[in-house]
Amino acid sequence: MGSIIGRRNRSMVRALALFSGGLDSTLAVKIVKDQGVDVVALKFISPFCLCDRNVTCPASEASKRNGIPLKIVYLGSDYLRMVRRPRHGYGSALNPCIDCRILMLKKAKRYAREVDAKFIVTGEVLDQRPMSQRLETLKLIEREAGLEGKILRPLSAKLLPETEAEKRGWVDREKLLDIRGRSRRRQMELAAKLGIRDYPSPAGGCLLTQREYAAKLIDLFQHKKRISMRDIRLLRIGRHFRFGENKVIVGRNMAENKLLLALKNKSDYVFEVPSHGSPITILQGRKNKRAVIAAARLTARYSDAEGDRIPVKYGVKRPSRKIIVEPISNPETWRIAWPRKVQKTPIRNNRI
Repeated sequence: MGSIIGRRNRSMVRALALFSGGLDSTLAVKIVKDQGVDVVALKFISPFCLCDRNVTCPASEASKRNGIPLKIVYLGSDYLRMVRRPRHGYGSALNPCIDCRILMLKKAKRYAREVDAKFIVTGEVLDQRPMSQRLETLKLIEREAGLEGKILRPLSAKLLPETEAEKRGWVDREKLLDIRGRSRRRQMELAAKLGIRDYPSPAGGCLLTQREYAAKLIDLFQHKKRISMRDIRLLRIGRHFRFGENKVIVGRNMAENKLLLALKNKSDYVFEVPSHGSPITILQGRKNKRAVIAAARLTARYSDAEGDRIPVKYGVKRPSRKIIVEPISNPETWRIAWPRKVQKTPIRNNRI
């Protein structure tokens, strides 16, 4: 990445921007583009993004408004391996923010070569995030991604060491900013000044920061060596219970019931209470009698049927066999949940 180009030839220089479509990355792109640099954008979507693939992506909309081409990359099995065994540990839940950033930047580096980008632009702000945006962490991430001096962070550039893009005159350091911390006041003021109005409100964009979800993923890692994207998709759906080596997932509404039927494995048992409002329940693992009874009792518990003896149908392709069970009185005993007294990730040596 990078041959020497003079100050008067910035239009010959191309930068690759990591782009979410949020306020910070939009401002970063605008600042660099206004200096005559050609910008192309790259958006990563992980299996744990809160964005909906069926809804228009904020990055896509923002890239069109800013007149920059956008490439979207979906992260897969290599990302799952990283989440399972991050070198630099987790945050408050199962979020491996440092390793995540390193992985994305390594992929960005390869794509930068493809599009002949001389440097990488991000919307990162110094000390905005406690785990991945401290000065020493930013340096570590650059070093491990093989991008030392190649990453320009326009919003905080004046607080950071001078990058190659600044040294070579591809961008003017005096036109960069010195924003620091979690407040968005200066970004919002700059957006108003630049006429940027349509940007999303800040929000947690990763399920790995949510302990309820993280508990289900930890359970999955602990009980299954080979994990598919189908397994990951199932974590977003229904109530999850662990019964020994069996897992039970109970739908919470009609939409989830349909998804459970669509995503279940061929060997999973399906349960429902006939002739009543009923969840769809799937049973994973060995189908012994105790496991079948447990899944049936959970199905009865969350159905609209009343009484102490509830008929529940179950089967592989469709519920055809019948069992009569007493609804479980305390389902929380089996619910997969984050340990109440645990403040940090309950994993040793960053390995699951």
